[in-house]
This record gives sequence, C-alpha cells and structure tokens, in this order.
Amino acid sequence: QVQLVESGGGLVQAGGSLSLSCAASGLTFSSYYMAWFRQAPSLGKEREFVAAISWGGHSQSYVDSVKGRFTISRDNAKNSVYLQMNSLKPEDTAVYYCAAAVRGYGTSQEQSYTTYPYWGQGTQVTVSS
Repeated sequence: QVQLVESGGGLVQAGGSLSLSCAASGLTFSSYYMAWFRQAPSLGKEREFVAAISWGGHSQSYVDSVKGRFTISRDNAKNSVYLQMNSLKPEDTAVYYCAAAVRGYGTSQEQSYTTYPYWGQGTQVTVSS
C-alpha cells in the first residue's frame, strides 16, 4: 500500500532552519505531484497548504507566508520530497504533513487538502521565540 513517511521535525529557535524529508513507497512516485501542508490543532487551525512541486520538479508553488523562506524539492530517483525551512518564525509551529496527488496541480485544487488521497503521519515542528 501507499506509504508516506516524514522525518526531520524538531525544536528550533526563531530564525533557525530545519529540513523535512518525506519518503514515499507503494506508488509510482514520478506520476504524483507532491505537497506539504501544516496544521496547528492547538490553535484550532485547519490543515494549511504550504508548498507543492510538479511531477518532474520543474515548478513549485508556495503560500505567501513562506515565500522566500521555504524551498520544496524532490528526488524522483529516491522517491522523496523535501522541505527546506529557513528563517523560521514561531507562527510556523505546526505538524507538517506531506501529501501526494495526481490531478489538480496548477489549479486552485492544489491548495485544498481534499485533493490529496495520500498523506503521511506528520512531523512536529516547534519554533521557540
């Protein structure tokens, strides 16, 4: 079955950096575009789109709040997607999830969590002030 496994979360001070990884199995990875979402349930927030990357990795999209600070990338040979997070802020604190989908990239659908059939279990990122 399809599995997405995130790693790399942790505790970091504001201004610091973290790199998240997501390893995929059970699917033809290059046929899926990938995305990162985040959710801060303690704040009552819904799952929020962070970034997405196209099937071949040639185009990316980001939510405005992370543009210039986060970078999404993928390695199809390793069935993996990454999220490099720099200049972290306390408001970036959340559980981060990777997700995979076939359809919707380049449309408004890519930012909707309902578009994605496959999800990882999440990794906690905590940014202290």
